[in-house]
Amino acid sequence: MTTPAPQTVAKLTPVLTKRWLSPDAWSIGTYENLDGYAALRKAIKAHPDDLIQLIKDSGLRGRGGAGFPTGLKWGFIPQEPDGKPPARPHYLVVNADEGEPGTCKDLPLMTHDPHSLVEGVIIASYAIRASRAYIYIRGEAVHAARRLRNAVNEAYAKGYLGRDILGSGFDLELVVHSGAGAYICGEETALLDSLEGFRGQPRLRPPFPATHGLYASPTVVNNVGTIASVPYIVLGGADWWKSMGTEKSAGPMIYSLSGRVANPGQYECGLGITLRELIELAGGMQPGHNLKFWTPGGSSTPLLTAEHLDVPLDFEGVAAAGSILGTTATQIFSDQDCPVYATYRWLEFYHHESCGKCTPCREGNYWMVRVYRRILAGQGTQDDLDTLLDTCDNILGRSFCGLGDGATSPVTSSLKYFKQDYLDYIEGRTAPKLSDKQLVGAH
Repeated sequence: MTTPAPQTVAKLTPVLTKRWLSPDAWSIGTYENLDGYAALRKAIKAHPDDLIQLIKDSGLRGRGGAGFPTGLKWGFIPQEPDGKPPARPHYLVVNADEGEPGTCKDLPLMTHDPHSLVEGVIIASYAIRASRAYIYIRGEAVHAARRLRNAVNEAYAKGYLGRDILGSGFDLELVVHSGAGAYICGEETALLDSLEGFRGQPRLRPPFPATHGLYASPTVVNNVGTIASVPYIVLGGADWWKSMGTEKSAGPMIYSLSGRVANPGQYECGLGITLRELIELAGGMQPGHNLKFWTPGGSSTPLLTAEHLDVPLDFEGVAAAGSILGTTATQIFSDQDCPVYATYRWLEFYHHESCGKCTPCREGNYWMVRVYRRILAGQGTQDDLDTLLDTCDNILGRSFCGLGDGATSPVTSSLKYFKQDYLDYIEGRTAPKLSDKQLVGAH
C-alpha cells in the first residue's frame, strides 16, 4: 500500500489493509499475533441468527460492485428450526474472480492477508449453517491462490477448519478452486455453473442462488472484500463499523487508484471520500497531466469528468452523479489521454470476454468494436455515433446478465461528455490512431 504524504494520513482508514505491511503478513503466526481468529472464537459462541443480525445492523454492503446489503442476503437462506439439520446442504461461495479492467483490490488482500478471508469464511458459514464453502479464484491469480491454499492448510492444522471447530460441534470444509480465467465467471450464477464443472454462463433467474444456488441448494455468494470485513465487524461491533463511511454506505473501502497519479496503489478510506482527496493521497496528478476523465468503479461504470472531483465516493453519491461505485477501481486519465481510444480498448475486452449466450452482448459488442476501428482510423461518419447509441440501447436491459449492460457504460458516457473528441476523428482534426491494417474487418 502506498505511503501518502504526512498531512493526509488522517484520511486513511486501515482496517482490511492494516496487516499488509507486517513481516510475513500472510502467515498464521503473524495473523494470530494481530487479533487473528479472535473474532472466530467470539462468533462461535454466539447464535447464528445473532451473527446475521449483527451484519444487518452494521450496514455492510457487498464490496463486489452491486452494493447489496450483506446481512439481508444471508437472511434469505431458508433455515430449519433450531436443532434440525438443513433439509438441503447450505453453501458459501466467495467470488474471487476479479477480472474487470482496473479492478485490483481483492488480489492484494488475498496475497498479503489471506487468513482474514479464511476467518471471514468460517464465521459466515457458521452464520448461514453451511458445512462446505468454496473460494472461486481467477485462474491467472497463481500467487494469490498459493497463499490462500497455504492459509487454508494452516487453518486446518490449527483446528480452525475441519470437524468440531474449536470444540463447538461446527464442521466446515473449505475448498480453494481456480477457474480458467473467464470474465463471465465474475457473474455469480456463471461462477456457480463453472464450479459445478459446466461451461461458465449466467443462469436464468428466478430461482435465485439463495434457494437454488450451488448444486440447486441454498447458497450465499459474496465478494472477497465483503467476507474479509466480517471478522472486523464481529470484533468491533456494528456501531464501530458504522462510525466509518456514511449513513447509508457504512465502513471503509479499498480504492484502487491507477493511471495518471503520482503514486498508484490501494488506499483504504471511509466510504464517501472524494476523488479530489484520493488524488491528494496519491501525491497528486503526474507532472504535466490534468484530470480529464475517470472511472469510479472499473471499466463497466459510466465515466465521470473533472467536474465530478467532489462527488462523495459512496453508493448513493456516485449514483446521483450518474455512475456506479462498482468495485472502486478508480482509473485516472488526463488531458493527454483519448476517451475514444480508451473506450475502444475496453470494448475489445468485452467483445473478447462475451460468453456468447445472448445475442445483444455477443453481436452488439462485436459490431461496436468495428465501428470504433473505423472512427479511430479516420474513416468514421457522424452516422456511426447514432449507430453506437442505437446498439447500446439494444444491449442495455436486453442482455442476459449485467456484464453486457456494463459494456455500454463507457460508450454512452464518453459520447455524453466527449462527443467532440469523436467528431475530431470523424472530421479530420485528430490524426488517426489505427492503421488500415488494423481496420481489416471493420466494414
